[in-house]
Order: sequence, then structure tokens, then C-alpha cells
Amino acid sequence: MAEGRLVIGTKRYSSWSMRGWLMVQLAGLDVEEVVVPLAGGGGTTAIKAISPNGMVPYLEHRGARMWESIAIAEYCAEFKADLWPRKRAARAHARSIAAEMHAGFRALRMAMPMNLGREFPGHGRNPDSLADIARVEAIWAEAIGEYGGPFLTGVDFTLADAMYAPVVARFLTWQPELNGTSRAYVAAVRAHPLVDRWYREAAAEPADWLLEKYENPAL
Repeated sequence: MAEGRLVIGTKRYSSWSMRGWLMVQLAGLDVEEVVVPLAGGGGTTAIKAISPNGMVPYLEHRGARMWESIAIAEYCAEFKADLWPRKRAARAHARSIAAEMHAGFRALRMAMPMNLGREFPGHGRNPDSLADIARVEAIWAEAIGEYGGPFLTGVDFTLADAMYAPVVARFLTWQPELNGTSRAYVAAVRAHPLVDRWYREAAAEPADWLLEKYENPAL
């Protein structure tokens, strides 16, 4: 019997669910996965009936309850310590870039929504989204330069990468111009077995979960 449950939204669209799911998988938590299809405006009545803040992901595990991705990340690290770097300065760096992702980049989110089944090359570009992309590339370049890559804190895919995996997905869909370091990182994240599994499971979702606003956005 599972030790809890992870409530997530539609895998094709839900970037925050992707983060929480990757974290839980990396930590090896034994939880039941509950997928609640999203509606066009975000949280549905079904999600609001489950999650304290009416949003996903929402994790219950061994009596603990978490409804923010940063909290889920820290909880998962209690079960697998190397999900953050072991060196204090590197750990502080990883937590900082993860928290920056959690708190910011609204222009990128709005201009380039996550849709794992479509491509909209060249669209979604405006001064604010391009500024966000430039900052993301700077974060990636600094971390990869410091720790050697191919992931943000070195050779292993960790919590910092889980936070940025949906950005990778957005870049694959919207195809902004990226530098060589960023393109290599995008390829490494997309090829990771857990990310690939998420993509495959997203592709298998029912057709009636598709949302017009994401499938045919105003370009």
C-alpha cells in the first residue's frame, strides 16, 4: 500500500505538476499518483476540493502535507540528501536558482505556456519574455560553467533541474533562439529517463483532456 499520494494536473500542460512529480520520483517516495485534468482557467473544483491552496502539485506522505513545489523539494531532500549538492556553497547556489525559478519568470510563463504536444517556433517573443529567457540562459551558463554539467549541479539530474525542466519543455515547444550551452542543456534534460517518461505519459492522456487555449493559442 502506498505511503501517500501526489495530486497533479494534466501532464501535457501542468508545469508545476511536472516539477513536483520529478522531485518525488528522484526521492523514490512511495505515493499514489492522482491526475486531475486541468480546466482553462487553472485549478478545477476537483483540485480545490483536494489541495489546501486549490493548486497542484499537492503531496501527502507519511502524515506530511505539502502544496508548494519548494516545500516538496526540501521534503524530498530529507529522503535523499544528494538531491541538493553536498557542499554548502554549491547547495546555497542550487537553492537560490531553484527559488528564483519558483518566484519569477512570469513573462515567460505567460508568453510561452507549456504544451508537450505542439510546436510554435518563433512565437511568444516579446521584450519581457526575451528578458526572462536571457536570465534563464545566464543562470544555466553560470551553473554549468561552475559544476561542469551536463546538468545544473554536475553530472546528476537533481532538484534544481526538476525546477527548470518545464522551462526546457517550453523552449522545445516555442523554440526561441538559444546559445550552445543552453541547447546542450535542453537536450540533456529532454533525454533524461524521468523527463522522457513524463513526455510519454503526457502523450497517452485522453483526447478529451485537450484544451483549446493551449492547443490553438492566439499567435
